[in-house]
Amino acid sequence: MKTAVVTGSSRGIGRGIADLLQENGYTVIYSGTRPERPSDLPADADYFPCQVQDSDSRKALIRHVLDRYGRLDVLVNNAGVAPLVRADLLEMTEESFDRVLDINLKGCMFMCQLAANAMIEGLKTLKDYSPRIVNIGSISAYTSSTPRGEYCISKAGVGMVTQLFADRLAAEGIPVFEVRPGIIATDMTHVVHEKYQKLIDGGLLPVPRFGEPKDVAKMVLACCSGLLDYAAGQVLNADGGFALRRL
Repeated sequence: MKTAVVTGSSRGIGRGIADLLQENGYTVIYSGTRPERPSDLPADADYFPCQVQDSDSRKALIRHVLDRYGRLDVLVNNAGVAPLVRADLLEMTEESFDRVLDINLKGCMFMCQLAANAMIEGLKTLKDYSPRIVNIGSISAYTSSTPRGEYCISKAGVGMVTQLFADRLAAEGIPVFEVRPGIIATDMTHVVHEKYQKLIDGGLLPVPRFGEPKDVAKMVLACCSGLLDYAAGQVLNADGGFALRRL
């Protein structure tokens, strides 16, 4: 049975990804920051808490997967946070910068490292084993939003983490991809829902609606399908066409 770890999967985009992978035959290890298992997870779902910014916590998650299942087929780095306060760039605090980059960027970087080493070992012994890594970035990687600069910087960094690991692991037979969500209806965007709705109504997106977690999840599933494996390092934009340049 193929296994998939999805960090930050107790709700939102991560939950959508984890549920869709489970529906498509993966044994999914759901993971979030809460120590207790969320009550609304599927009855047979495996849950393991992880603070991705913490080295011991990351190692414990990967160790749990390998000890229990003997293989890690897919890592989806989804865990991420927005700033607690949307402060102007000139007022951003170091504490906020450190918190966002520790979780969004450092967590992604070293989860990739742990998974990559485990996958390389698995390739030596496992049959029918084609591991993959998918990082969840954001359109904020290339879109300035000055009230949350630390988030934009962190997601720009995730883009480079994806490129680096895609380069390093391609010859090992481990494709690495990035999916960049746009304006997705989640708790993170709830506080600015009205602002984004006005922008969408005004023609911001060619596909004139908020995205849903399942829109992102479908792209992750495509990355895991094997159909994109020759496109190492490919970025898929789950953004309703936001990335298009239009007149």
